[in-house]
Amino acid sequence: MALGTAMDWRGRLDAGDLSAEFLVRQALERIQVRDGLLNAVLATDTPRSLDLAREADRRLRNGERTPVLGLPVVLKDNLAWAGVPATSGSRALKGYSAPYDATVVSRLLTAGAIPVAKANMDEFAMGSSGEYSAFGPTLNPWDRTRVPGGSSSGPIVAVAAGYAPLALGSDTGGSVRLPASFCNVTALRPTYGVLSRYGLTAMASSLDQVGPVGASAADVAAALQVMAGRDPMDSTSLDLPRTGDLFPLRPAELKGKRIGLPAEYWDPGLDPAVRTVLDASLDQLTALGAELVEVSLPHTRYAIDTYYLVCTSEVSSNLSRFDGVRYGFRAPGEGLDLAEMISGTRDRGLGEEAKRRILLGTFCLSRGWYEAFYLKALRARTLIARDFEAAFQRVDLLATPVSPTTAFPLEAKTSDPLSMYLADVFTVTTSLAALPCLSMPAGFAEGLPVGLQLIGPALEDVALLEAAHAFQQATSHHLSTPPLPS
Repeated sequence: MALGTAMDWRGRLDAGDLSAEFLVRQALERIQVRDGLLNAVLATDTPRSLDLAREADRRLRNGERTPVLGLPVVLKDNLAWAGVPATSGSRALKGYSAPYDATVVSRLLTAGAIPVAKANMDEFAMGSSGEYSAFGPTLNPWDRTRVPGGSSSGPIVAVAAGYAPLALGSDTGGSVRLPASFCNVTALRPTYGVLSRYGLTAMASSLDQVGPVGASAADVAAALQVMAGRDPMDSTSLDLPRTGDLFPLRPAELKGKRIGLPAEYWDPGLDPAVRTVLDASLDQLTALGAELVEVSLPHTRYAIDTYYLVCTSEVSSNLSRFDGVRYGFRAPGEGLDLAEMISGTRDRGLGEEAKRRILLGTFCLSRGWYEAFYLKALRARTLIARDFEAAFQRVDLLATPVSPTTAFPLEAKTSDPLSMYLADVFTVTTSLAALPCLSMPAGFAEGLPVGLQLIGPALEDVALLEAAHAFQQATSHHLSTPPLPS
């Protein structure tokens, strides 16, 4: 049976045409059949998933309804699901299982969603391609010679390949949006704080956000509704206005809406084939009544430098906890003193990209360079945020590319870190400004998916999803699925 959107299955579950147990068994079978080709899944707990499915069916029979009741979901491996391995794609956490549930996972479970797998990812969420996992790269289901994007490679591929209709990733500088663009799914980075970070393995705490993934904006909105809101375990969490409008999601009336096109994003460096697809999407927005307005975000030119100074500095701090003392991998050897054991653990437990970012961040925070690099980056971050504030005085939303190109070939950028970092050139600005943004399918360039990014003002997540829903009601790009074995 073909997998539709999560909302397709929601209607059939509520009508009694399907059971949650059937959907979970189908998800587990697809993982078994397809994941040998894609390497998107790191762990499953079949008995537990089936028990949760049977409980969801009992709740459905009793007349209970929630936006996600009975729906399978895949979790990125940096999200805690009690009793299940949580490696964050790293040897440093090999053998570690979470002793508790992340808040977002707990809220999904309470609402009746059913985790079916933990998904592969770039190590500690450091990567734009899905190639930096200690457990091997995830492959793009549209073309297995190409990357799926990262760092949320596994969750995105799980939805694109039909393992489950919903997934949770995390987005620090574009980690759900870039792979969503490369794999033809919809993914949201909410306003910073809308989703609790409790139980999300920290990479860069001022930038990390959990990101829901689905085939459509309506799918993403359903998951967001049951997860959003303040959490006493996360002091940065906050409430989202209009949460009740997320399910069922209604399309926005785009007539009269002003959508800004930042000149710095629509530049000659954009691949011509990608530009052609995105221009057609802009034409569709115009046909729906939106007015396109050119705007400027002048400090965008500092975004990559600013992001990697802030991000690596926070990485250096957050990853200091992985020392082999309390949990995870410990370097073997007799007679090692504490310093030698910690040094050996980090050397053997962490991959090259993780080491690179730790070293960069440690340098940025070091005496003599803290003001020259880290503090200057914080000032630049403020200027970038102010650019967006000024733009939103003129427009309701912004529309940009997600990536300058379609998915690039495996190993094309791994030997050139700067080239890899530049893959995030259109996504890091919104992370620095703490704004809601999403990637949605816009069409195909030479057979490969292209994503359009919509950006909204802070806490306008619902309006952003409603606008994406209006676009998807008028198009069918998001319904296309890759050719894979059944």
